[in-house]
Amino acid sequence: MTQAPIKFWWILAGLISLLVLASSIGQYLARKNNNEVIRNLNDRIRAWWIMVAVLVACFIIGKVATLLLYALLSFFALREFITLTPTRKGDHWALCICFYIAIPLQYWLIGADWYGLFVMCLPVYGFLLLPAVTALSGDTDAFISRVAKIQWGLMLTVYCLSYAPALMLLPIPGYEGQNLLLLMYLLLVVQLSDIFQYIFGKLLGKTKIAPNVSPSKTIEGLIGGGLLAIAAGTALWWITPFTPLQAAFLSFIIVACGFLGGLSLSAIKRSIGTKDWGYMISGHGGVLDRLDSVVFAAPVFFHLIRFAFVP
Repeated sequence: MTQAPIKFWWILAGLISLLVLASSIGQYLARKNNNEVIRNLNDRIRAWWIMVAVLVACFIIGKVATLLLYALLSFFALREFITLTPTRKGDHWALCICFYIAIPLQYWLIGADWYGLFVMCLPVYGFLLLPAVTALSGDTDAFISRVAKIQWGLMLTVYCLSYAPALMLLPIPGYEGQNLLLLMYLLLVVQLSDIFQYIFGKLLGKTKIAPNVSPSKTIEGLIGGGLLAIAAGTALWWITPFTPLQAAFLSFIIVACGFLGGLSLSAIKRSIGTKDWGYMISGHGGVLDRLDSVVFAAPVFFHLIRFAFVP
C-alpha cells in the first residue's frame, strides 16, 4: 500500500471519531434542551456526515470523480450567486456561456493537465467574451454592473474554486501520487478555521470586526479560532510535503484568506438583503456559504506551493 492511502485512512479515522463524538454530544444536548440552536447544531453535524462521505468517495474513486464533484459545486454555487443577484433577458447568452461552456472547459483543462491555459482562460478570454456577448443583446441598461456581476460570479465560483482540485496538477518531487491529500489538507484547515472561529466567537466574542457586514465575526473569534486552526494545520504536516514550520505558515495563509473570503461574500449578502446564499445544505445554508472561504484560500495556497515546491 502506498503512503497516500495509509495517510488518508488515518485522517478518515480521525474525522469519523470527531463526527461520532459531535453526534453524541448533539443528541445529548437535544434531550436536555432541544432549542433552535441545538437543532441547528445537529443539522450541521448531519450535513458534515454527508459531506465527508462524498469527499471520501471521490478520494477512493480518484481524479475524475473529484473533478466532476467540483464542477457540480461550481454549477450550484454560480446558480446561487446569479439567483440572488438578478439578471436581465440581455444576459441570457452570457450566462449560458458561464454555465455550459466555462465550467466544463475549466475542469477539462485541469483534467488534461493544461496548466498554461487553465490559469488564463477565464481571466483573459472569459473576461473579454462576456461583455462582448452581452453587448450584442443590445440591452445597455446598467450594463457595467450587470457584466461586472456575471464576471465576478464566474471568477469566484468557477475560476477560484477550481484551484482546489487543481492541486492534483502539481508535480512535487517525492510526493507523487499523494496530491489529493493536499486538497484534503486545504479543506480541513479551512473548515476547522470556520468552526473554531464560530465557537470562539460565540463563547468569548465581544469585539466585532465589521458589524455591518458580518455581526458574528469578532476579533476574539478570529484570533482564538485562527490560532487553533493553524495549530491543527501544523499538526497535519505529515500528510503534506511541508515541514512543520512551512505547514504553520501555509495554515496561517489559509486562515487569513478564508476569513477575508467569508467577510467579502458576507458583504455581498448584506448588500442584497439575505442571510444565506441558499438552502441546499441543511444547517449550513447554500453551497456558496460553505465555499466562501475556499474560493479565496485555494488560489493563494496553490500558487505558494507551486512557487516553493515545484521545480
